[in-house]
Amino acid sequence: MLLVLTDEDILPLLDMRDLIPLMEEFLRARHADETVTPPRHTVEFEPFGKLVFTIGGLNSGDRALAGFRVYDTFPSPDDAFDAQTVAVWDSKRGSLLGLIVGWALGEWRTGALGGVAIKHMSRPDARRCAVLGTGGQARTQLLAAAACRSLTEVRVYSRDPEHRRKFAAELATRIEADIQPTASAREAVEHADLVISATSSKTPVLETKWLSPGTHVNALGPKMLNEHELPTDIAERVTLLATDSIEQANGYHQPHFLAASAVWNRLQDLATLVAARTSPRSGDDITLFSSCGLAGTEVLAAAHLLERHRLAMK
Repeated sequence: MLLVLTDEDILPLLDMRDLIPLMEEFLRARHADETVTPPRHTVEFEPFGKLVFTIGGLNSGDRALAGFRVYDTFPSPDDAFDAQTVAVWDSKRGSLLGLIVGWALGEWRTGALGGVAIKHMSRPDARRCAVLGTGGQARTQLLAAAACRSLTEVRVYSRDPEHRRKFAAELATRIEADIQPTASAREAVEHADLVISATSSKTPVLETKWLSPGTHVNALGPKMLNEHELPTDIAERVTLLATDSIEQANGYHQPHFLAASAVWNRLQDLATLVAARTSPRSGDDITLFSSCGLAGTEVLAAAHLLERHRLAMK
């Protein structure tokens, strides 16, 4: 029988201690040219919106997986069912392993990739974290950061005071750190070792001068030339820039907001950093991870969750 899981099924199974090593496994396979990771594919359904597909997988060791994730941009009334769908095949045996429908998998997969970036790009002694944004991506990025670094202090800012208060209160029950909302983005960012920017803002939410030497930044929000949550002059201070998908970074309908800068010529694939034996950063380097979404990673994560669910049901 085909296994179809929803957020209700997988939320008890989601753990950054599992997902971050799983994403590292995929990135090592990518470095070894054992993955399929094309840019996302969009199909227009005028005038209503579009379907967006990320299609990929891997053939590494005993794992032979293929699949896709699809989501839509159609207008969605409050009472409409709206979710992503991930389908997974065992490509060696030609069998459909199952489907996962919902939003949790995408958020946690992206959070785990952010955790990999923090593990391989930030200072090992990073303790203070700033979070800009209080949505699902901000939540999973912070959980991943806490899984990779011994955080002692987290400062949270978003435009809505009630949202940041609730976010801080919720995450304080899940992370052993002092988590407090702040009245401004500057108050959160100054003196931070890690900055997580996970907003929907089309204009910069921080100033480069707020970043202390040695800071690492994970950027999740808009990153196009005409719409970007980080300032363009951050390129003048970034010594290490990486992304999870160079194909996708170069495949957007608009150029990346840093594409015309000198640092773009030094853009690193996160897979290369994972495969390296030593970190390329020095203590005072400002490093930036621009999350673009790596096709196939959600397929591996979904296969892992489908198997965990099957084992739990035995």
